[in-house]
Amino acid sequence: MDPVIANIRKDLRTSADPATQASFQRFFKEEVKYYGIKVPTVVKIAKKYWVEIKFLEKKEIFSLCEELYRSNYCEEAFIVSSWAHLLVSRYEKKDLIVFRHWIDSYITNWAACDGFCNHTMGSFIEKYPEHLDELKYWTQSSNRWMRRAAAVSLIIPAKHGKYLDSVLEIADLLLTDTDDMVQKGYGWLLKEASRKHQAEVFDYVMRNKKLMPRTALRYAIELMPKDLKAKAMKRDW
Repeated sequence: MDPVIANIRKDLRTSADPATQASFQRFFKEEVKYYGIKVPTVVKIAKKYWVEIKFLEKKEIFSLCEELYRSNYCEEAFIVSSWAHLLVSRYEKKDLIVFRHWIDSYITNWAACDGFCNHTMGSFIEKYPEHLDELKYWTQSSNRWMRRAAAVSLIIPAKHGKYLDSVLEIADLLLTDTDDMVQKGYGWLLKEASRKHQAEVFDYVMRNKKLMPRTALRYAIELMPKDLKAKAMKRDW
């Protein structure tokens, strides 16, 4: 085991908090592995070791990330998300192969998915928007987390009004997905897009509400005025 990884795991074990351990699992439907550490503490650990590794070659950092991911511990996945985003200035187009592999192979819960995709994948797409079509391809995956990733990778760009056409296309591709984690993911994406494009998202919801699962619909309209929410939620069939 790499000494950095060994030291990280030692710090994680000694930072475990009994109250967090007792409540951690309730945030997940699936069984997860965890030390039971508050997020600010994990952030401090990630930053502490970033100082040690940031001058390494990117492929060496990626190797450390992969070793952390293989443990399947939530807190170690969080450290990967933190480190991967700190590499944003060093992203290259070919890194998409690595990021796709990580999502498909190691991400097994919503926290790992969102932590990685909101920031690393979001920043990657903003740097290389020609790869937007990759996200659309992910919507057809048999892996629920790849499908959720297709949506949540655009959360931050959508919040700032970017890529509306792709946001709506991804929502179309996921529209009737039966997985609640995917429904929540694309509903959240529509919600964020509505910050800058309320009319367009509302029109989209009204056009598709007969097919859209109620979970996705509720997420999509969360930021809208009460009158628009009422129209969207009204059953007219």
